Amino acid sequence: MICTCIQNKSYDEIFSLLDDPWIEMAEIRLDRCSLSDEEIEDLFGNTDTPLIATCRIAEVGAKEAERLLGLAIRAGARFADLEVEADAGFSKRFRAVCEECGTEIIRSFHDFSGTPDLEYLQQVRDRCYRYGADIAKVVVTARNEADAERVLALYGSVIPGLTGNLLAFAMGEPGRTTRIESLRRGAPFAYASLTADDATAPGQIDYITMHREVYGLWRGFFRNTLQMPASKSFAQRAIIAAALADGRSHLRGYSPCADSESALEVARTLGAKVRLDGSTLTIDGIGGAHTSLETLHTGESGLLTRLMIPLMATINDRPVTITGEKTLTRRPLKGVSDIMASFGVIVRENTVPMRVEGRIIPGVAEISGKDGSQLISGLLTALPLFDKPSTLIVTDPKSIPYMFITCDVLKHFGIRISSEMEGDAKMIEEQDWSGCTGVTFKIRGGQKYHAADFDIEGDWSSAANFLVAGALFGKAEVLGLDTSSLQADLSIADILVEAGAVVSELDDAVCVSRAPLEAFAADLNNAPDIFPIVSVLAAFCAGESVISGVGRLVGKESDRASAILEMLSGLGVQAFITGDDLHVCGETLTSRLLNGRLLHGGSFTSRADHRMAMALRIAALGATSPVIIDDTACVAKSFPTFWEMFD
Repeated sequence: MICTCIQNKSYDEIFSLLDDPWIEMAEIRLDRCSLSDEEIEDLFGNTDTPLIATCRIAEVGAKEAERLLGLAIRAGARFADLEVEADAGFSKRFRAVCEECGTEIIRSFHDFSGTPDLEYLQQVRDRCYRYGADIAKVVVTARNEADAERVLALYGSVIPGLTGNLLAFAMGEPGRTTRIESLRRGAPFAYASLTADDATAPGQIDYITMHREVYGLWRGFFRNTLQMPASKSFAQRAIIAAALADGRSHLRGYSPCADSESALEVARTLGAKVRLDGSTLTIDGIGGAHTSLETLHTGESGLLTRLMIPLMATINDRPVTITGEKTLTRRPLKGVSDIMASFGVIVRENTVPMRVEGRIIPGVAEISGKDGSQLISGLLTALPLFDKPSTLIVTDPKSIPYMFITCDVLKHFGIRISSEMEGDAKMIEEQDWSGCTGVTFKIRGGQKYHAADFDIEGDWSSAANFLVAGALFGKAEVLGLDTSSLQADLSIADILVEAGAVVSELDDAVCVSRAPLEAFAADLNNAPDIFPIVSVLAAFCAGESVISGVGRLVGKESDRASAILEMLSGLGVQAFITGDDLHVCGETLTSRLLNGRLLHGGSFTSRADHRMAMALRIAALGATSPVIIDDTACVAKSFPTFWEMFD
C-alpha cells in the first residue's frame, strides 16, 4: 500500500484530503500540523483511512511528543511511530498505551548523513524489534546506488526470533527507487508525498505518481450501499415455525433464494397458506394439525432436510420418503440414522431419497454434534410438540451458533428451550464458542407454536464476499446486517480485523476498506460456509495463514476441502492441508502487482457450489486475466442477485 505523508495542513484540509480515494493510508505529522487536542481526537477517531501518528522529538521535545502521540493513540490511531532513540521511560509508556489501545508500533531509525554498513543497519533493525516494534523502520540517506542497495539488503537478512514487518528505504535522489522496491521485497507500505514540492524527506515520490507506478491500470473494487439478502438460515427456520403455528404470521425482510423457496414449498405441502407481498411473507399455519404425506421434497437444502426429518417423525402419521435434488442427492447426511435411532426412528439411506419410519420417543438422549448442528436444530423444533419433556445432551458440538439461532427463532413463536454450555476457561471468560465441549438442551413438553411477526436478518454469509473484496481491493459498504447477530459468519468481521483490514459500523452500514494485511489464524469449525472466501482473503495476506475446520467441509454442496485446494492451486496460490488445518501462503496485493504474481486466470469449476462460485468471482479481482466459472447459476441457492449486485 501507499502511505501519503501529510504535513503543514489544517484539520479541515486533512479531512478533505482523506476523502481522496487515491489516498489509501496516511501519516499525520503531528509535529508539523497545527491541530488542537480536540481535532487530533476527532481526526484519529472518525476516519476509515488507516492513519499513522508521527511526532518527531527533535521538532517539539520529548514531553510534547509523548502527549500528542498519546492523544492520537487513545483516539484510535492504527499505527504510531516513535524513534528508536527515545529514552527508556518514554519507550515503555509508549509501548504500554499502544498495547492497551490496539495500536501497531513502528520504531524508527533515521540517518540523515549517509548509509552505515550492513552490519550496523541489521543491529538497528533488530533493536527496533527488541524495543517492541510491530514494524521496524530503517531510513538512511543514499549518496549512490550502492547505498540504496545496502539498505534494501535488510530484506534478505532476517534474524530468527527477531522478525516482523520491515520498512527499509533510502532518502535522497539515489534512494528514490528504494521506496517502490521496498514494496516489491515485502514492505507493508511505502511513503509518498502529497506533491513533489511538499515532500517530508528528500527523494520522496508524490502519491499520484507512486500510485501509477505501483498499480498501473488496476483500479480495484469500490462499492457503496450494497443491500444484503435475507439470511436463509433465519428465513427457513422462521418459515417452518410459522407453518406449524396456530394463526397468521408475518415474516418481514424476506428475499427469495432457492433454499428459502424450498422451505415455502414445504410449508404449503404441510397445509400452510403462504402469500408474499413485497418483502413480507404472510403464513397461515396448520396449528396442531397432523399430516399424512407419502413424500416430502426439500429441494437442494441440507438444512431443510434435516429440519424436516424429526418433524416428519412428529406430525406425519405414516412413513414418509424425503426427496431432494441437484447436489443434495450426492451429499451424505452423516450421523442422521444413528441420532434418530436414539429416539426410536428408523431412517433408511444416508442420502436423499431417504425413508423415515416411526414416531419420535421423547426423553433423554446423548448425541454427537460432530457432524453439525442441522439435525439437532430439527430435534429442537420437533421435541416441544410432545407431551413429555426431553433432554438433549450434545457432545463434541459443531456449528454451535446455529443451534442458538434455532432457539432464538423458536422463542419468537412461543417455544421455550433452556440450555447449558460446558467448556474451557476461554469459553467462560471470553464467551468463545470454539472452547465449548458440550451443550445440554432442556425442552419442556406440551408446547405449541403461536403466530408471530418476525424480522428476518440480513445474511452475513453473503456479505462476507463483498467485505473481503473491500478489504483486499478497495472499499465496500454493506447494508442490512445485524452486528449483534447470532449468525456464525459474523466472525468474518473479526477475521478481517485480525488480518489488518479497517472495519467500522456507520449508521446501518458495515464498512470495510484496505489496510496493510498480514497472515492470520481462524477457527471456522462453527462457520464453514465462509471457508472459501476466507481462503481467498489469506491469499493476499503476507505470510502463512492457518484456517481450522477442514473436517467441517465434507458433505457440503461440494467436497469443499478439495474444491478450495483446487481453486487456490489453479489461481497460483501455494496451499496445503495438515490435519484439520488449511495453510495458505499469501502475498500482499502490492507485492503481487510489482513482482508479476497476481493470481492466474483461466477456466475454473464451481462444482455447482454457490460458495465456491462467489469466492472465485472475488478472487478474479486480483487475477491477471479473466476467471471463467463453469456454473454461475448455482448462486441462486443462497444469493440469486449476486452477479447483478457485483457488477
